[in-house]
Amino acid sequence: MKKLLVIAAAAIVSFSASAQNLKFAHVNFTELVQLMPEADQARAQMNAQSQEFEETYQSMIDEFQTKYSQYQQKASTWTAAIKESKEKELTEIQARIQEFQNTASVELQEAQNALMAPIQQKALDTVNKLAKDGGYIYVFEQQSMLFINDAMSTDLTPAARKALNIPDGRTLESLQAELMAAAQAAQQ
Repeated sequence: MKKLLVIAAAAIVSFSASAQNLKFAHVNFTELVQLMPEADQARAQMNAQSQEFEETYQSMIDEFQTKYSQYQQKASTWTAAIKESKEKELTEIQARIQEFQNTASVELQEAQNALMAPIQQKALDTVNKLAKDGGYIYVFEQQSMLFINDAMSTDLTPAARKALNIPDGRTLESLQAELMAAAQAAQQ
């Protein structure tokens, strides 16, 4: 029994000593992914695809509005068969518009996922390498933590930013300003 207690005490002392050497880190993964140069390219591709969908959608709406306007102007002079045919045509155009909206939405989401997956993987690989090289046992996502003791956890974000070629002065706020300026320029 004494021998068992001595072994247990030795294990506790050994665990306590090794627990003091545990290294923890945190990283703002969202910031990394959003600010990577590759993310800018992905956003540009998504904007181009979105613009194509918007143009197609608008032409469908224009077609519907033209035919609806024609229907309103001439409906009183048409026979029942022509009126019924035009109503059916309008209903079909509305259905095509709705189907297009649904399909476009799904396709845009799939395209975004496909474009962002390698970017996210590159950021994850970079963080994993930094963690392994630094001897960290855990790296926490900063945005999902309620509290981080900076004295006991290392912020790997600056090192990851450097490894991912993110410019020093670039922040999520500056990215947001860039995107808003681009959106305003596109509207004008």
